[in-house]
Amino acid sequence: MKKIKLDISGLSYSQTQSGAYALVLGESGGKRRLPIIIGGFEAQAIAIELEKMAPTRPLTHDLFKAFAESFQITVKEVIIYNLVEGIFYAKLICQQDGANDVEVDARTSDAIALAVRFRCPIYTFEFILSSAGILIDDEASGTSTGNADTEMAADAGLSNAVVSDSGDELSRKSKEELKELLRSAIEEEAYEKAGRIRDELAKR
Repeated sequence: MKKIKLDISGLSYSQTQSGAYALVLGESGGKRRLPIIIGGFEAQAIAIELEKMAPTRPLTHDLFKAFAESFQITVKEVIIYNLVEGIFYAKLICQQDGANDVEVDARTSDAIALAVRFRCPIYTFEFILSSAGILIDDEASGTSTGNADTEMAADAGLSNAVVSDSGDELSRKSKEELKELLRSAIEEEAYEKAGRIRDELAKR
């Protein structure tokens, strides 16, 4: 079967569903999006790498990457190969010292957290995009792709908006104060808090 390349379009989290996150994968060069619900730990692992944050100690996926590289093992690609009763199945295609490829079964969220670390491509198949994908028609809606992805997540009860008890407090702080708070949050490994602070800095 022909593989279809996917890119990470967005990562959204729920204000109402505790621990629920939506990872939105977009068809490379196309308009279809594949939303996947993932857990908080995996969402944090993906967000940290995408935002180029540097945790004070290696997270589990960082440890896996360091361990693999120590034995000259690389992850060549990630394939989301099946969808059964709403559950996505993925595998890592690994290689050691140019030897034959080895397939390793993995949860989709873990596979993507590793894909961003190994900077390897993510693929799926047409039957998965056809059954679980959502078509984003930018021209018809007059909406940018980024906004459309956000609206799609919101339709599923998820939102990119950063809403918390400290939201108003963050908006009142200066950029210098926010940068200091960001540094402290990363040192404390409070990555969700760090993400909110980075979002506030991005608005400035």
